[in-house]
Amino acid sequence: MGTELSPVKSAERTVHILETLAASPTKLTLSQLQERMGYPRSSLHALIRTLRELKWVEADESGGAFGVGPHALLSGTAYLDRDPALPFAYAALEDLRAEVGYTVHYARRDDGSVLYLASRDARESKHVVSRVGRKLPAHLTALGQALLAQLTTDEIDKILPPQLERYTERTITSRAGLHEELDGVRNRGWALEQEQGTLGVACVAATVDYRIPATDAISCSMPAPLATDAEVARVAEAVTRATAGLATLLRRHGIR
Repeated sequence: MGTELSPVKSAERTVHILETLAASPTKLTLSQLQERMGYPRSSLHALIRTLRELKWVEADESGGAFGVGPHALLSGTAYLDRDPALPFAYAALEDLRAEVGYTVHYARRDDGSVLYLASRDARESKHVVSRVGRKLPAHLTALGQALLAQLTTDEIDKILPPQLERYTERTITSRAGLHEELDGVRNRGWALEQEQGTLGVACVAATVDYRIPATDAISCSMPAPLATDAEVARVAEAVTRATAGLATLLRRHGIR
C-alpha cells in the first residue's frame, strides 16, 4: 500500500518565499516577510541568504529588502518556451488585435487564479507594464470568469478562497453573485467584465476549447466608455471566432 509523502518543509518555505516576493510590487524586508508568512526569522534569514547566492533573490542597495532575482526570470521564460500552444496563441493574438484594435491577452487558469502567458497591447496604448507572468484572482477577470464557467458549482467553490477579494466597487464578492454571473457566461458563450478588476476598463473573454474543461482563454480589453452594446457584440464575435479557430488548430496539431 502506497503512502502519501508530506511536503519537505524547507522546499515548501522556499517556494512560498519566492511566491510572496513575486506577488509584492515592492521589495520586502525580513520583518515584512516574517509578518506575511509567519516563519521564524532565523529560517527566513538562512533561506534568503541561500536564494541570494543562487541569484533567485536579489537585495536592494541597502541590502535590507529583497525581491526576485534574474534566475526566477530564466525559469519563467523556460515555461513559456516549452509550451507547445503558445506559438499558435501568439499568432492568434496578433490577428485578433489587428481586427479589434484593442489590447488582447492569453491566460491559463491556476486553481482560483489566472496566469497571464501572452499579451499584445493596442497600438496606441500607454500601458507599459506587461501582464505576462502575473496572476490575478479568477473571479474578477473576464478570463477567469470564462474559465470558471467551465466548472461545476462545487468545483468552483472548492478552488476559490473563502473571501473573494475586492479590487473595485464593482468587483463581485459574493458566492451567489458570482454563480449568477457564471450562469450568464454559460448562456452567452463568453464573459463580459466591466470595471471589476480595473476602473475604466471592460473586458470580453472566451475559452480556447482544446482541453476539457478548458484551461486557457483569450480576452480583449477596452476603455469602459467604449463598451457599448454594439461594440461589445462586435468584440465578442471576434474573440469567440479567434478562440474557436485556435482550438481547432491546436487539436489538429495534437496539442492537448
